[in-house]
Amino acid sequence: MEAKTSPRNKRELIAVLLTAFGKFLFMDYLEWRFFFVSTATLLWLSYIFYQKRSNPEVLREWGFRADNFGTTLRLVLPFGILALLAMIIIGYFRSTLNPSWHLLPVLITYPLWGMIQQYLLIALLAGNLRRIDRPVLSKATVIGLTALLFAAIHYPIWPLIGATFVLALFYGYIYLKEPNIYVLGLFHGWLGGFFYYTVMNVDPFLNTFGNLIYGS
Repeated sequence: MEAKTSPRNKRELIAVLLTAFGKFLFMDYLEWRFFFVSTATLLWLSYIFYQKRSNPEVLREWGFRADNFGTTLRLVLPFGILALLAMIIIGYFRSTLNPSWHLLPVLITYPLWGMIQQYLLIALLAGNLRRIDRPVLSKATVIGLTALLFAAIHYPIWPLIGATFVLALFYGYIYLKEPNIYVLGLFHGWLGGFFYYTVMNVDPFLNTFGNLIYGS
């Protein structure tokens, strides 16, 4: 990691905050979910490839790496299993376990958006906050601030606020210990998809693709 904040780090922090604002505008207010998700994904993927061309080591710095995939997976897997069991139990008692074929495309596509979210939240936000030299922020402070922002982005849906706060606390700890965006993004996508179906009783497939497939 870089020892001090660079102009690039500051620009990335601003861009992350603008993306968060865009979520409230395009997803929540205008209800353009597919437009926002697809556009944000393409723009950030373009930025990742652009930075890779000028600095090949930046991908490893951010956590796009395979050498610690197994180590990170072993750290995250128990949490993922417990979270899934908790969601199934909650869904059972709330009578919201309604399996649908829509879950399959969500589990296939949502991890990509999960990786982008973890890249923004963990690699750029938490990672760059750790590089701030004035004031110097402790790991606990960085993890806490990151979790608060991630939870706030999901306002006003309180179950999501609570779930994403806990997820971000755990992910922040894992990332600063073993940075691997692939593992965090996969579990983010899978757990998020199951959470919508089992706890929220919401079909994210219809929310994202419904208007495109069935019309408004």
